[in-house]
Amino acid sequence: MKLTIENLRKRIDVAAKRTPADLVIKNGKVINVFTREIIEEDIAIADGFIAGLGSYEGKEIIDAGGSYIAPGFIDGHVHIESAMVTPPEFSNVVLPHGVTTVIADPHEIANVSGTKGIDFMLESSEKIPLDVFFMLPSCVPATPFENAGASLSYKDLEKYYGHPRVLGLGEVMDYPAVMNNEPEMLKKLEDAHSKGKCIDGHAAGLNADEINIYMSAGIRTDHECINPEEALDRMRKGMYVMLREGSAARDLLALLKSVSEKNARRCLFVTDDKHLDDLINEGSIDHNVRMAIKEGMDPILAVQIATLNASECFGLKNKGAIAPGYEADLIFLSDLRDVKIEKVMKSGILAAENGVINDPVTDSAEPPPAILDSVKIGSLNGEDLSINIGTGNANIIGIIPNSIVTRHLVEKADSLNGYFQSNSDKDYLKLAVVERHHLTGSIGLGIIKGLGITRGGIASTVAHDSHNIVAAGTSDEDLLAAIKHTAAMKGGLAVVQDGKILAELPLPIAGLMSGRDSSFIFGRLSELNHALRTVGCSMEFNPFLTLSFLALPVIPELKLTDKGLFSVSSFSHIKAEV
Repeated sequence: MKLTIENLRKRIDVAAKRTPADLVIKNGKVINVFTREIIEEDIAIADGFIAGLGSYEGKEIIDAGGSYIAPGFIDGHVHIESAMVTPPEFSNVVLPHGVTTVIADPHEIANVSGTKGIDFMLESSEKIPLDVFFMLPSCVPATPFENAGASLSYKDLEKYYGHPRVLGLGEVMDYPAVMNNEPEMLKKLEDAHSKGKCIDGHAAGLNADEINIYMSAGIRTDHECINPEEALDRMRKGMYVMLREGSAARDLLALLKSVSEKNARRCLFVTDDKHLDDLINEGSIDHNVRMAIKEGMDPILAVQIATLNASECFGLKNKGAIAPGYEADLIFLSDLRDVKIEKVMKSGILAAENGVINDPVTDSAEPPPAILDSVKIGSLNGEDLSINIGTGNANIIGIIPNSIVTRHLVEKADSLNGYFQSNSDKDYLKLAVVERHHLTGSIGLGIIKGLGITRGGIASTVAHDSHNIVAAGTSDEDLLAAIKHTAAMKGGLAVVQDGKILAELPLPIAGLMSGRDSSFIFGRLSELNHALRTVGCSMEFNPFLTLSFLALPVIPELKLTDKGLFSVSSFSHIKAEV
């Protein structure tokens, strides 16, 4: 809400006790994230903002009944598309978990649909209870080593900096472009700097010297730390470390070992990529807070990381605390240590109670036709999926459960006349990435170890970051069936066995999101999980989540794009045959 003289006058009059507040919350244990203490004072609210703490009278009184009251949680880095819902439905899902603000990067849909995708996300997130701020996608495509649906130059991004909910430049993942002073990247960085905007990093695998380069370029955050040593190095250099607990990348427990009373102010919680079923079953940032407390962190410190730290990182001056002049985004907790959420208020209005959203919102934005018709592939047959590995060793992608990092394995795989043969007993499967944006006919082929399918195939158009079709299976027949069915749905997820579709989830919006509500999507995800067990997956980790990151060539060690196997260490394509 834009601050007017009338708003300001009213807020001052309430603070001065010349006029009653719109709402006063009494008998609450208020968590002060500035001093990390609990105070027992009234909270006076005027026009959705906190006017004062102390003793106040109001037109409406809420008795907190001794509940703890925390500021609304902030997710410092999230791709809404990864929940497979549009922003309004995302709001319906995360608000009951105490998340009142998110910093979103529409990088996923931008890689498919360019500025049309960014425009859709901005329009779709207007006038919903959840505050959705955006970081502009800095690397579309992520690298030149794959075919994406779009390409965004600095000129394409310029017009968005004037938008009130655009905070800066999103995760810079093209380290070579930064290091080598590539003109396009320098211009993107300069534009963000000149407009006083934030710049997010993506420093997967970068060493201490390379972090110097990122910091010199003005890149101030990293959400790709996977161990305490990396986190500490970044904090020592002045970066904010985003403590991530998503669906595929579950790094929080490892990173908490680096967090201390001395450095915690350089940390914030993020989810990055989290599937809808995990958001519903585990939670969002509330899950991060709960985990941190369980690992021994002081509860008020955990709340500070989830609120004030994130707001200060992104310059959100009226969010992240319960104090005069701050938005009345409040969480009522019956149990601080277990983070049991009773109520969530957004701008002084009750938004959710006991895990249920009060007034669900629906999407008023209509996706343009191009976003709804983003999956295009030509004819495919078994010969298109042949991998020549000779008779010696092969380069193999080794899956690490619950990690987006993979191992580069060099091992002997089964072959017939020099061509790879899947072997479910050894867990060697064929992996394919099929270009789906421009009918190029480009297909990347590789071998993966550790996915766990014993008979069948799976395919998805959720394949970071270019979101081509990624598929894996034990036979070419099931691979082809899964790929073709996914294309026929105009995007989505599919599980196949013996040529039969066992389960599916259509994602027609850019091949990434459904236009349906969360209960529909949750039901389809449950069916997919059942089908995954049918094809042999143990479900110790989510195969679709793992699959979705196997095509991301900026995460170590070995990945597959539609142009072939990609070694992150050499930053180049390599052959399957050694």
